Amino acid sequence: MTRFVLAALAMMAMVATADAQILDPNVLTQPVDGSVASWIIRTFGLLTVLSVAPGILIMVTSFPRFIIAFAILRAGMGLMTTPANLILISLALFMTFYVMAPTFDRAWDNGIQPLLDNEIGEAEAFERIGDPFRDFMLANTRDKDLNLFIDLAAERGQPVTTDGKIDLRVLIPAFMISEIRRGFEIGFLVVLPFLVIDLVVATITMSMGMMMLPPTAISLPFKVLFFVLIDGWNLLVGSLVRSFV
Repeated sequence: MTRFVLAALAMMAMVATADAQILDPNVLTQPVDGSVASWIIRTFGLLTVLSVAPGILIMVTSFPRFIIAFAILRAGMGLMTTPANLILISLALFMTFYVMAPTFDRAWDNGIQPLLDNEIGEAEAFERIGDPFRDFMLANTRDKDLNLFIDLAAERGQPVTTDGKIDLRVLIPAFMISEIRRGFEIGFLVVLPFLVIDLVVATITMSMGMMMLPPTAISLPFKVLFFVLIDGWNLLVGSLVRSFV
């Protein structure tokens, strides 16, 4: 787990800039090369990277698909606060670590460890750390979404490739919208059985003349029972994990 977290944090810093430097323990207390302006800029850049670190983690991993599917499942069952947000986010994070384990291991072995051992420089480490994440995103990005951002970049005169590889500024947004779309697709399939239960219960209560009784009050126990009997968490999490290439 420690290796996964360190690899993710290193990827966050590398995505922010290709010219990132090894962090000096005194970076926040000593000016760089005697220049107060350079020290202020470096400190501001470090704080900026740390503030957007959770967003960077979300952008380049499988987290969006998990959390969207879990949120739609909870809404479809009619449980607005159960499971709690903390539980859903924690489950999505740990499933993300599970799915991204090979990617984190490659980034650690090929880029972070050699950098810590002073075997390679920062620029080469950036490329080595970014390559596993680039491969993961390419494998899980729809061609239609990728072509959209390639065309947009070409229209704006922005670079599409860097050293023969898809630029991260093009690949990351394409990957994100692909993940959001797949999350909604899975969520739609998850919600359908609960919608059928709601319709059946509503039809029965209406036919019995029970106008004042909310159908959800009766359908909720049946939906929870149905989800437990089919071992829903096992099926959902297993399907989500298998949906990644």
